[in-house]
Amino acid sequence: MQKLEWPTLALLAGTYLLWVVAICVLPGITLWLAVPVLALAIAQHSSLQHEALHGHPFRSQTLNTAMVFPALGLVIPYLRFRDTHLAHHRDSELTDPYDDPESNYLDGGDWDRLSWIAQTILTWNNTLLGRMALGPLIGTVVFLRSEWARAPNDPAVMRGWLWHFAMVLPVLTVVFLSPIPFWAYGVACHLALSLLRIRTYLEHQAHERVRGRSVIIEDRGPLALLFLNNNLHVVHHMHPRVPWFRLPRLFRANRARYLQINEGYAYRSYAEVFRRHALTPKDPVPHPLWRRD
Repeated sequence: MQKLEWPTLALLAGTYLLWVVAICVLPGITLWLAVPVLALAIAQHSSLQHEALHGHPFRSQTLNTAMVFPALGLVIPYLRFRDTHLAHHRDSELTDPYDDPESNYLDGGDWDRLSWIAQTILTWNNTLLGRMALGPLIGTVVFLRSEWARAPNDPAVMRGWLWHFAMVLPVLTVVFLSPIPFWAYGVACHLALSLLRIRTYLEHQAHERVRGRSVIIEDRGPLALLFLNNNLHVVHHMHPRVPWFRLPRLFRANRARYLQINEGYAYRSYAEVFRRHALTPKDPVPHPLWRRD
């Protein structure tokens, strides 16, 4: 075992405790409080899953997986999230519509073949409010279609989903035995995905140089904690093994260097992100640089 990462362990314990309180205690007070608190717990758990797949808080990946394996969010299998996200960390392919599993861009030819209705929906999805409202559904549908296409030829896909179903069952059992209604839990899962769309909204941009594709958002507020400092995204991509609680210090010690590396793709805060992109798309849906003939 490496030196214990107590901040990660403490946050993980607090997240599970908050989840239990949100489904067992708060519904007796009001669902108006239980649902948003539950959404925060599920979103924080997803951020901790991201931390685990990068090798935290233990050196043993088996231990890391076990710590975050419960499928609180119901939708995305952890093992599939792990595999696709690690593939996303091939920085040379960032934003590629085909080879980056987390790209939000489409190939220009694919875009041209869409109906005007689909183009309108996806353009609205490229605003921040649109991404929060439509992104969970669009992202889930795209992900499921990709998984369905891969499953016949990739045993890892089927294995990931079988493990996921095995972990969804105990979560749903606990929810069934708790005071919270199933529909309220589903709403909380959707809200959690909406919150996470704030983080992923502009993590990457199309850029000719790899180093200019990852953002820096110099926010130190509640969203930075919820996203475990992944707002300092270029720092994370350059140092993916550095734990979340050390990223701010690493950034502050080399701020000018990181801003030079990513060629100024930066925002001062999430307030600025909302102000600039709530209703204005940050970039086009078709990738502006790559197009298949």
